Amino acid sequence: MSRLRVAVLGASGRLGRFACELLDRDPDFEVVARASSRDDVSVVLRGARAEVVFESTAAGLGAAHARLALEAGARPLVATSGVTPEEVADLDAFARSRGLGGLYAPNLSRGMWLLQRMAEEAARHVSACEIVELHHDRKRDAPSGTAADTARRVRAARAAVDPASASRDVPIHSVRLPGLLAHQEVLFGSPGELLTLRHDALSAEAYGPGIRAGLRYVAAASGFRIGIGLAFEAPASP
Repeated sequence: MSRLRVAVLGASGRLGRFACELLDRDPDFEVVARASSRDDVSVVLRGARAEVVFESTAAGLGAAHARLALEAGARPLVATSGVTPEEVADLDAFARSRGLGGLYAPNLSRGMWLLQRMAEEAARHVSACEIVELHHDRKRDAPSGTAADTARRVRAARAAVDPASASRDVPIHSVRLPGLLAHQEVLFGSPGELLTLRHDALSAEAYGPGIRAGLRYVAAASGFRIGIGLAFEAPASP
């Protein structure tokens, strides 16, 4: 079986370095390009002949880099915060026009995916919800892409049961402190009780299974979608 050719964008960052080390140890993958912030992404992608791209640069750059990957004939897995639903829709149409696919994963952790599934179920029964997301002090964007995605999923699940709740917001509280890595609490309150769902990412290892599953998923995906759960639920590519 041939190895999947991967270009890593943001290879000098914390997550990018981890992804390179992870994929270098995996016989199913071959890292064919490692781009840092100093590199011209379009030039790197045109020369790499990568099949898939792992994008982990800076918040707000994910959609532009995903489009460059698609233009180069590669399929992107975007792990950078800040890709909007409107950008996902545009990328989906562009990917389909080229017979390609991709994925925006606000969070790569299996545990966070499970937390979101539990939050969607809870939202069908308890409408009052707020989110607290806590990250290291080097994370510049707030709220996190994970928290925004969780809030979107909670609103959708709640509205499916009570359409009148569709316009009601899910407040997000952001904390940036040294000593933290990536943590999230989703709190549901009703008279006399509180339900708290919490996830703690304690090291980059939490994202390893999602990186591998996500790259395998996009290698065969059609269209550009949101959520690492699609990769965890999909059968492994042959």
